[in-house]
Amino acid sequence: MPKIVNARVIITSPGRNFVTLKIECDDGTTGVGDATLNGRELAVASYLADHVVPCLIGRDAHRIEDVWQYLYKGAYWRRGPVTMTAIAAVDTALWDIKGKLAGLPVYQLLGGASREAVTVYCHANGTSIDDTIAAALEYQQQGFRAIRLQCGVPGMASTYGVSKDRYFYEPADGDLPSESVWNTSRYLRIVPELFKAAREALGWDVHLLHDIHHRLTPIEAGRLGKDLEPYRPFWLEDATPAENQEAFKLIRQHTSAPLAVGEIFNSIWDAKDLIQNQLIDYIRATVVHAGGITHLRRIAAFADLYQVRTGCHGATDLSPVCMAAALHFDLSVPNFGIQEYMRHTPETDAVFPHAYSIEGGMMHPGDEPGLGVDIDEELAKGYEYKPAFLPVNRLEDGTMYSW
Repeated sequence: MPKIVNARVIITSPGRNFVTLKIECDDGTTGVGDATLNGRELAVASYLADHVVPCLIGRDAHRIEDVWQYLYKGAYWRRGPVTMTAIAAVDTALWDIKGKLAGLPVYQLLGGASREAVTVYCHANGTSIDDTIAAALEYQQQGFRAIRLQCGVPGMASTYGVSKDRYFYEPADGDLPSESVWNTSRYLRIVPELFKAAREALGWDVHLLHDIHHRLTPIEAGRLGKDLEPYRPFWLEDATPAENQEAFKLIRQHTSAPLAVGEIFNSIWDAKDLIQNQLIDYIRATVVHAGGITHLRRIAAFADLYQVRTGCHGATDLSPVCMAAALHFDLSVPNFGIQEYMRHTPETDAVFPHAYSIEGGMMHPGDEPGLGVDIDEELAKGYEYKPAFLPVNRLEDGTMYSW
């Protein structure tokens, strides 16, 4: 029985803030789990250090399901992003340990590979349609088969998804939240023009995706989906806030464009109605925010009953530990759809050495035992935590709005 003897919460900021949990067993085996919650990192760090780690010491590291249930049911206060991110960190680290003890990559413990590699999509963005198309053409030449398109909206100072650096996008940009201004009418005019230009430039052998980021009402989302139908979008992401899941029925009535949602979901209960009523086509929940590999597998298995595919969130606010875990999950589940991919900075890659690789728009987690990723703790010490908030959004009259 591998007994847990120590667990450390490591906070580092190699280009952005990350929280990592490292669990150690009595035989020296270690495992890592991502515990990063963008803009609320220290809340999870405290939850782990003050409330979770003391409960782990002395437990059998092999009993992943029992530990998961203990941390979920035993806390009384269930769900929520802080709790589920903390549970995910423990769960992911225990899968890493189990793989190392078995001498197998984690995907082999999940039933083996269901495909040869994992299809990913990249992010093309620019301040104008021409800039975005130029970025998308560059990604297409690199072999990417799926590309998310975001461009600046004329008359707006800033737009979600458009970064100063074409390759690196970090929305958490200040020690207090910056404020953006939003105009729905202008946005609804520019996106169909973007997709029309993209199809003319890229052709039809590449998938085109778009993130609305919760900014439309259901009827506005239905209108946009209908306008984009001639260009066959792969999906429209987060078309409207998902708290009111009935809203997706209205979107479905007006467009056949595929819908994706769930990067801010924390449990199967957040996704249950949307999945079983077939109101979405892709579930975007991810390892770090949805309770780890154990719970994400439950969500995927449930979704498979209704022909809903996975499309895990994979922005740079997920560390390489989470990316590795996502790839093992992606490689194994039968109803995999696509995986989001954003490259990390060289500093981040150095702090988190990893075995996963990318080639021609496809990724593989590698075949090292466990997750195939670790944290260089000495190097991590050189990057101190920096307070960083996500922006907030207002309409032009000053009304608070969804960012």
